[in-house]
Amino acid sequence: MQVRVLVRLKPGVLDPQGRAVHHALEGLGFAGVEDVRVGRLIELDVADGTDHDTLKAMCEKLLANTVIESFTIETGAAG
Repeated sequence: MQVRVLVRLKPGVLDPQGRAVHHALEGLGFAGVEDVRVGRLIELDVADGTDHDTLKAMCEKLLANTVIESFTIETGAAG
């Protein structure tokens, strides 16, 4: 089973990568970008039938720093 985990900084947490990208976009002449937040996408292939609680535990214990990050789990068919 294909699983995607999107990890993002929580609102209010400073995002130095986002600021650097924002500054670079401005430097390249792209106007109108008001804010940039950088996250990460983690793709997992897990055994069929892996339950949501197990996926959530993976995120909470390793894949996301839940003090400053939030995560979203998307499951779908492989392929």
